Amino acid sequence: MKLFLSRFFLTCSLFFLTYTPTFAQQSFVDASILTDFNDALKLYNSKAYAPALKIFGAVAKTAANNTVVKSDASYYEAMCAIKLNKTDADKKVLKFVAENPTSIKKNKAYFNVGNYYFANKKAAYSLKWFQKVIPEQLSKENKKELDFKMGYALLKTNHYKLAKERFLPLINDGKYGNDARYYYGYLAYKLEDYAVAESTLREIADNDSYKAEISYYLLDISFKAGRFNRCVSVGLKLLATANRRESPNISKIIGESYFNLQKYQEAIPYLKAYRGKRGKWNNTDFYQLGYAYYKQNDFKNAINNFNKILDEKNSVSQNAYYHLAECYLNSEKKTEALSAFKAASEMDFDLKIKEDSALNYAKLSYEEGNPFKDVAVVLQEYLKAYPKSKAYDEINNLIVSSFLHQQHYLGALEYLEKNKSKNNNKLHLEVSLYRGIQLYRSKKIKEALPFFTSAKKTSNSNISLRARYWEAEAQYQLGNNEESLANFMRLKTVLKNNNDPEFLELNYTIGYNYFKLKKYAKAIPFFEATTKQNSIESEVLEDTYIRLGDSYFATSAYENAIISYQKVIANKGIGADYAQYQIGMSYGFTDQNEAKIAALNKVISTYKLSSLKDDALYQLGNTYSKINKNAEAHIAYSSLIEKHDKSIFIAKTLIRQGLLYYNDGENDKALEKYQQIVRLFPNSPEAFEAVANARNIYIDNDNVGDYVTWIKGLKFINITNSELDNTTFAAAEKKYLNTTDQEKIIASLQGYTTGFPEGIHALKANFYLAETLYKQALFDQAIPSYSMVLNEAQSDFSEASLNKLSQIYLFKKELDNAIPLLKRLEQEANSPTNILYAESNLMQGYYKTRSYGLAMEYAKKILAREKLDKVLKNDAQIIIARSAFKNEDFQTAKAYYAEVTKNATGALKAESLYYNAFFKNKEKAYESSNKIVQKLIADYSAYKYWGVKSYIIMAKNYDGLEDAYQATYVLENIIENFKEFDDVIVEAQTTLDKIKANEAKINRSVKQEEEIPTEEKTKN
Repeated sequence: MKLFLSRFFLTCSLFFLTYTPTFAQQSFVDASILTDFNDALKLYNSKAYAPALKIFGAVAKTAANNTVVKSDASYYEAMCAIKLNKTDADKKVLKFVAENPTSIKKNKAYFNVGNYYFANKKAAYSLKWFQKVIPEQLSKENKKELDFKMGYALLKTNHYKLAKERFLPLINDGKYGNDARYYYGYLAYKLEDYAVAESTLREIADNDSYKAEISYYLLDISFKAGRFNRCVSVGLKLLATANRRESPNISKIIGESYFNLQKYQEAIPYLKAYRGKRGKWNNTDFYQLGYAYYKQNDFKNAINNFNKILDEKNSVSQNAYYHLAECYLNSEKKTEALSAFKAASEMDFDLKIKEDSALNYAKLSYEEGNPFKDVAVVLQEYLKAYPKSKAYDEINNLIVSSFLHQQHYLGALEYLEKNKSKNNNKLHLEVSLYRGIQLYRSKKIKEALPFFTSAKKTSNSNISLRARYWEAEAQYQLGNNEESLANFMRLKTVLKNNNDPEFLELNYTIGYNYFKLKKYAKAIPFFEATTKQNSIESEVLEDTYIRLGDSYFATSAYENAIISYQKVIANKGIGADYAQYQIGMSYGFTDQNEAKIAALNKVISTYKLSSLKDDALYQLGNTYSKINKNAEAHIAYSSLIEKHDKSIFIAKTLIRQGLLYYNDGENDKALEKYQQIVRLFPNSPEAFEAVANARNIYIDNDNVGDYVTWIKGLKFINITNSELDNTTFAAAEKKYLNTTDQEKIIASLQGYTTGFPEGIHALKANFYLAETLYKQALFDQAIPSYSMVLNEAQSDFSEASLNKLSQIYLFKKELDNAIPLLKRLEQEANSPTNILYAESNLMQGYYKTRSYGLAMEYAKKILAREKLDKVLKNDAQIIIARSAFKNEDFQTAKAYYAEVTKNATGALKAESLYYNAFFKNKEKAYESSNKIVQKLIADYSAYKYWGVKSYIIMAKNYDGLEDAYQATYVLENIIENFKEFDDVIVEAQTTLDKIKANEAKINRSVKQEEEIPTEEKTKN
C-alpha cells in the first residue's frame, strides 16, 4: 500500500498559530504574570518551545487558582512538552484536563496532541488522542480532518473495518475524496470484499498518484475471482513497465494464473521470479513450482521444491508429499519415496491420496525395509486400516515373508501363533528352526535348544533333518556329549547326502563327542572319515589331524599318531608345535629315545614362540637322564629354569636334578636342589618329596640333627599329624576320583581343607574342591580354593586354576579381578588354547575398561597368529575398529570396519555397516553412504539400535544433498519413535535444530524451536 499523506501532515499546528488569549475580564491579574505569559506565547508562536515551556510552567505555578491565565499557561505548557517530545507530555495534558474539566481548550488539546503525533508518523499514539476528541465541538473542516486521520491511524493499526467507516463519508469530498476513495478501496481489498474494492478502485485507476498500486490490486482481485486468462494478459502488460520492487509480485500472479490454467511450462519462469515476503517463500510457493516441474517430468527440480515443504499439515502439504513420493519413485529413490508416502498417508485432507499413500508405504517398507517400525507391523496396520482393500491378500502374504526377510524370526513365530491355520502351523515349525539357528549363532545355545526340538516335528524332511543336526550340535556345545552323540548317530543312519554344506562336519563332531567321552578308539574312524571329505575348511581339517593323532596316541598306536601329527606339521597349521612335541612323546613310548630327542629339539629350535618349549626341555632332560646322559640332562634342565622361570615344570625339574646329583654321589648339590624346592614351592607335592629325599641325604651324611633342625622350621611339615593327614586326604581323593555324588565329594574335601589348612595335600585338595564347586556352578564358594592354589608356588594345578578363576570373574563381570589372572595365564600357560583364551579375554577386558591402546595391542597380537579361527579374527578386528574410533584414529577404524563387514553377521554386521556409512558421510559421499544405510535397514532391521543410529547418518546425507524434507522427516520420526535410545535422541534433536535453522532462512513456513516473536526481536 502506497502512502499519500504528506500534505496532511503539515496541517497539525493551525490551532496553535491562530490562537491568542485575552484577559480583559480579569483585571486583577498580576501585571508581571501577564507579561511573562505573553512573552512565553510569543516564543511559542516562534517555535521556541523549550524557553516557552519553562516560562509557561512558572506562570502555571504562580498564577492564582481558577484564573484563565493559570488554565491557559497549563494548556500551553502541555503543548510545549508535546512539541519537545518530553516523556511526561501525556501526563501534562491529562493534568490540564483534570484541573480544567470545563475548559473550552480541552477538546482542542486532544486534537492538537493527536495532530502532533500524526505529523510525526506515530499512528497508534495519534489514535489514542483522536479518540478523546468530541467531533461535535469541531468545525466542519476539522471534523473531516479528524475522520481522515483517524481512518488512516486505524488502517495502520490494522483496525480495517473501523478505518473503512471513517473513509466512507469522505470519498466524494473535494479535499479528501481521492485519497479517501483509494484507502476505502484498499481496505475493501484487505477485507476480501473484492466487488466493492474493484468498483471503488476502478474509479481512480487512471489517477497517476495511484495507478501502479491500483493496477496490482485490480490484477490480484481478478486472480482471486478466477479470471486467469485476463490476469495473464493484463499482468504481462504491467510487468513490461513495472519496477524491480513491483515485478516479483506481478510475476507471482502471472505464474499462478498459468498454473491454474494448467499451463505449467509457461508458469515456471514467473513462479521462479517471485521473491517471497521479506525474501522468503512459503510452502504453497514451493508446492506450485514443484508441481509445475512435476507435470513437465522434471523430477529433479520438482524434488528440490517439494522437499522444502516443512512443518505444516494441510491439503497443500499432503498433495506435495504424494507427488514428491512419485518423483522419488521416478528417480529410483525408493527409500526416499517411502518417507514421503508415509507423510501423505498420515493426513486426512484427501482420503484417496491417503489410502494410496498408505498402500505404497506398506509395499515400499517390505521392499526397502523400514527404520521406524517392523515391516510386518506396517503391513498389519495397513490391513487393519483398510480391511476391504483390493490389495488385502497381497499384503497378507507379505507379512510372514517380511519377518523372514528381516530375520525377525521371533516376530514371525508370534504372528503365526496368533493366526493359526494348517499352512501357518507348518510354517511355525520351519521358522522355529531359523530362530534356533539365530540364537545359536548369537551364542545363546541353551535358549536355542527348545526351538530345534520343536522344529524336528515338521513333516518337511529337510527341515526335520536340519533341526536334528542343530539339536545335536547344541547339545555338544553344552557339554551333553552322550545325548549329542546319540542324536548324531541316529541322524547319520537316515542321512542320505552327507555332502550337504550344513552337515559337512557331522563326522568331525561325532568324533569329537567320542573324544570328549575318552572313547578314543571309537573316535578314530570318524576323524579318519573327516580327513577324506572334500570342502572341509582348513582349520577344521588341521584340528581333525591333531585329534586323530591324539586318539591314536591315547590308544598306544604311536606310529599312526606320528603320521597324523606329521600332516599337521607339513601344513604348517596352528598346532604344528604341539604336533611336533607329540611326535617326540610318541617316539619315547616306543623306546626310540634318539628320535624323541631329535623331535623335541625341533620344538625348541623351530617354534620360537611356542608355549611348549618348557615341556620339550623337561622331556628332553628326562630322556637324557633315562639313557644316562646326565650332563646333557642337566643342560636341558638348567635351560628350562633359566629361560622359563614361570614354568610349572620348575619344581619337577629341581627334583630331577636333585636325584641326578644324588645318584652321581654329589649329595651337597642334591641337597641344595631339595632345599631350593622347599624354599620356592612350599606345600607343593614336590616340596614333600624333596623333604623325604633330603632326609636320606642327611642320614647318609650322618647329620640327622641338622635334618631335625631344618624340618622344624618348615610350617607345612607336621611329623606327628602326617599319618592322619594322609589318611584323611586319601579318603577325600577316593571320593573325588570314583564317586558321582558331588555333595559328598564337596563335604569330604572341605573336611580335609578345614582340618588340615596347611596339610601335606592342601594344594591338591583345594584344587579338587574348587573344580567340584565350579562344576556345580557354586562360583563364589570356588573362589577361595582357586585363590589358595594360585597363592602358592606354580604347580600342575596353576594353569587350570587361572583359567577357571578368570572365567568366574568374567562371569561376575569383575574385570579388575579377571585381568591380572588373564595376564598371568598368558605368561604361565603351556596350552596354546589357554594362551589364546587369555589374550582374547584381555583384549575384551581392556576394551571394556576403556584401555583402548592395550585392547588394540592384544587384538593385533591375536591377528598376527596364522590360520586364526574366523570368529576370533572378527572379534579382534572389531576391537581394533572400535578402539581406534574411540581414540579418534578414524583411518584405522575405517580400515578395520571395512574388514569386519566382509565376514560379520548379525549385530556385528549392522555395527560395521553403520560405521562404513559414517565414514562415507565424512567423505561427503552422500549417495554411497545412503546405500549402505539402506542395506543395513533392509537386511538387519532386527538390530534396532544400529538401524536408528544409521538413520541420523542418512539425515545428514540428505542435508548434504540439499533434501531438507527427507532430512527433517527422518529426524522427526527418530525423535518420536525411539525415545529408549537417549544418546540417539539427543543427536537427532541437535541435527534437526541445525537443519531447520538453515531452512528458516529461505522458507517462512518453517518453525524453529523457541522462535523469538517479531516484536521481541525488534526490541533487541
